[in-house]
Amino acid sequence: MEITEPTMKVGPKHQITLPSRIFEKLQLEQGDFLSARIDGDEIILKPQKLVPKDQAWFWTKEWQKKEKEANEDIKKGRLSGPFTSAQDLEKHLNGLKKKRS
Repeated sequence: MEITEPTMKVGPKHQITLPSRIFEKLQLEQGDFLSARIDGDEIILKPQKLVPKDQAWFWTKEWQKKEKEANEDIKKGRLSGPFTSAQDLEKHLNGLKKKRS
C-alpha cells in the first residue's frame, strides 16, 4: 500500500522527520534503524533490525537453508522421536551413524 505524505524538510544535521502515519504503519520505535538506498532520483528507506554479533550465525544463508529444510521435514512429518531420554536419542543417532558407514 502506497502512502503519500506532504513534503518533508531536511533539517540542520541532514535530518528528516517521518510523518506519524508512516512511522505507525511501519511499526517503528524511537531508536530504530533505517537503511537508505538511491534508486534513480529517489531515496528508499527500509527499516532494519540489528542482529547481535553472537547471533549472526543464525542468519547466514547456509543456516537459513538448513532451517528451511528442517521446517519442511516437520511439516511433512519426517521426524524421528519424540525421545523419552537422552539415551534413546543417542541410540537413535548411533543407529543413523551405522547406516551411513
